[in-house]
Amino acid sequence: MYFLISLHRRGHRHLRHVKDLSTTAHSQLHVPLNHPTFLVWASNTSLGKTLVSTGLAASSLLNPTPKPRKFLYLKPIQTGFPSESDSSSVFHKLSRLSLLRRHNLPHFSLFSSNHILKASFPAANSALGQEISETPHSGMRDLGYYEEAKPEGDVGGGAASQLVCKTLYAWREAVSPHLAAERESGVVEDAAVLELLQKCLRFELEGGGEKGKETEIFCVVETAGGVASPGPSGSLQCDLYRPFRLPGILVGDGRLGGISGTISAYESLKLRGYDIAAVVFEDHGLVNEMPLLSYLRNRVPVLVLPSVPKDLSNDLMEWFDESRGVFDSLKEEMLSAYSKRMMRLQDMPKKAGEIFWWPFTQHQLVPEEAVTVIDSRHGENFAVFKAQNNEFITQQFDACASWWTQGPDTTLQTELARDMGYAAARFGHVMFPENVYEPALECAELLLEGVGKGWASRTFFSDNGSTAIEIALKMAFRKFSYDHGILSDGRKDNTASQRVKLMVLALQGSYHGDTLGAMEAQAPSSYTGFLQQPWYTGRGLFLDPPTVYMCNGVWKLSLPEGLHLEIPKLENKGFSSRDEIFHKIRDKSDLARIYSSYISEQLSQYSGSGGFYHIGALIMEPVILGAGGMHMIDPLFQRVLVNECRSKKIPVIFDEVFTGFWRLGRETAAELLGCVPDIACFAKLMTGGIIPLAATLATNAIFNSFIGESKLKALLHGHSYSGHAMGCTAAVKSIKWFKDPQTNLNITDEGRSLRELWDEDVVQQISSHPAVERVVALGTLFALELRAEGSNAGYASQYASSLLQNLRQDGIYTRPLGNVIYLMCGPCTSPEICSQLLVKLYKRLEDFDQFHQIREENSESYGG
Repeated sequence: MYFLISLHRRGHRHLRHVKDLSTTAHSQLHVPLNHPTFLVWASNTSLGKTLVSTGLAASSLLNPTPKPRKFLYLKPIQTGFPSESDSSSVFHKLSRLSLLRRHNLPHFSLFSSNHILKASFPAANSALGQEISETPHSGMRDLGYYEEAKPEGDVGGGAASQLVCKTLYAWREAVSPHLAAERESGVVEDAAVLELLQKCLRFELEGGGEKGKETEIFCVVETAGGVASPGPSGSLQCDLYRPFRLPGILVGDGRLGGISGTISAYESLKLRGYDIAAVVFEDHGLVNEMPLLSYLRNRVPVLVLPSVPKDLSNDLMEWFDESRGVFDSLKEEMLSAYSKRMMRLQDMPKKAGEIFWWPFTQHQLVPEEAVTVIDSRHGENFAVFKAQNNEFITQQFDACASWWTQGPDTTLQTELARDMGYAAARFGHVMFPENVYEPALECAELLLEGVGKGWASRTFFSDNGSTAIEIALKMAFRKFSYDHGILSDGRKDNTASQRVKLMVLALQGSYHGDTLGAMEAQAPSSYTGFLQQPWYTGRGLFLDPPTVYMCNGVWKLSLPEGLHLEIPKLENKGFSSRDEIFHKIRDKSDLARIYSSYISEQLSQYSGSGGFYHIGALIMEPVILGAGGMHMIDPLFQRVLVNECRSKKIPVIFDEVFTGFWRLGRETAAELLGCVPDIACFAKLMTGGIIPLAATLATNAIFNSFIGESKLKALLHGHSYSGHAMGCTAAVKSIKWFKDPQTNLNITDEGRSLRELWDEDVVQQISSHPAVERVVALGTLFALELRAEGSNAGYASQYASSLLQNLRQDGIYTRPLGNVIYLMCGPCTSPEICSQLLVKLYKRLEDFDQFHQIREENSESYGG
């Protein structure tokens, strides 16, 4: 025999066995995976989500089993409370079902409870039967409503199976949550809903210690209304719960018109990266399952429940008995999906080590436990699987911006997925030469009106940054050859042209890509030696550039050996601010004249009339050398370099594959330099980083050097996926999104730059740390070089490994360039997030410095 205890509590003073889960500070994402947990979605409201949840609870708890089980039902958002309460419905229906089926379950014992954690003031007044005074900004109150049902004589529940039902937030009015929240002064932000949900999951799924691990737990989180119904903040629920990316089941619609609604709901979930284990719906005699199975191509099982009787007098007990087989099958499908997912996640590191060949990675230095298993990405964060004690998903900020490509926040990620799906459905892929289609045309127009404004007239599409560089070199060499009389007839190469050797003018430490031609245009480095590139010769004059950086809170100028002897007084020159470094008033300084003289002297050795070697192009990364160590080049030096080449009719190429599209705080780094190129290469952030695409922009003069009657004079270069529709569509969306103040809150009023993202005080503090050699902070980039010597310095250094592991524990995923550590965000990242990253980095620098001090002391003691 069971008896029911129904308790209404007012405040925490009387609460028993109810832990306050809502008062602690915001915590890092931690979604338990140690037990199967599923979201219950529906294609619309009133389709029976709660009946399905109840049926799953019955299948989990009311079948014979040798050991106790636990079913956790969570309802994060409830409207119409207290007259409507889905958690109360599950609680009461299962209590009745357990009584009816107990004769088939010898030695069965069930302890059930139902909690309502928080409610709006109107909902709390209705539930508690009293008036609680409200303030103008009342918000939500801790309700503390609790009821339980337990076996007679079993005060503590013993080894009974458990049904735990919880409603997290409740509002009185039976309308959409965003309306109820607004009308009852109880708006709850998405982060608060997720945080309370996470605490409930952790408390119930991980809080049982070793005993809890032995208990079989099944959990469902039931959403409110339909897939795209708004939550209490106004966000669609399919977006609200996306950070957790829990697998789900979809309660479809078996009525007339239900096929369309069910498919639309399924597509909305898949578009956002959810996995759906099964579709289930009530039978209305229309055989809706057949078109759905055909559409889903049997990838997802479709289950059909018996029709729900209109007579609810017996609380649907007979219907639940009739539906028992369907619910058992549904539960097995869900358990199978959970097992397969966990097996994949657990096996991935080992399989990856056996079959992947990772780029820029020494496999011998990557043990299996060091492999990061990324379950998904949500905006700027990785969802990372951890198999430590209890398996769970945690969150790591992608401080590599996934190799410098990423820019989307969570909203843009969804927008890009939708727009790219549209492009794929409309165009698939179509070849580009002599054709035009809307995405490519709009993308080209945006590029010429944006990053190419005022100088570029043509767009040449390709597939990646390195290829864009190869194209740019061909363009520049053709223009140089015509301007200098090396080519006189486009139909054939003359004898003189066959003897000429064209070279580039470039900078030491530059990096322009991995393809063979691009590598020839960069100085000798770890990437170009015989070990990596036996064909490399280095076809260029490579100048060692002056750099600027912050040290001890001051921006300083560092001159290469070839220059500092000429201007020793400027060697330790400091700048009053970073803005001073870019100011064009410096163009009239003595330093500018010295730069000009130095560059002219270097170029003179290739300008003789009888030589076969010519500098046919200047190629440089404007402002920042990326892969070369995140060095910031003195912009004055680069401006003078451009002017000197222009005076000698040497075409200028800007490699903006890394620096373009707001990476350095402006849409193009050329704006920072205050000068424009003849040719520029863009990729990475151009598409928001979601799909590869590159563009090489050129002036009309460059384009005209390829015009003629013969096809042989054309630029004979192209790729099967040139100008592909999906990439161009993504680029159009991203280019517009990043520069629009309505979608990118970091855009300043003038619309020409990003606001400062990195806290200047913390940046200065880090630059003064004894473990730090130099710091660069510009736009979305923060970089530091650790003070190191010998094998601890340089690209092959493992010196920073302990620091990186600690940062990953703190929720920051970063990958070094030897002893150079960088943090990279997107153009839309809030300054608050950037500040949090810097604070965590500074704290870990303290630990890093202490670790190496102790290590050095121990080493000295051992040596002595």
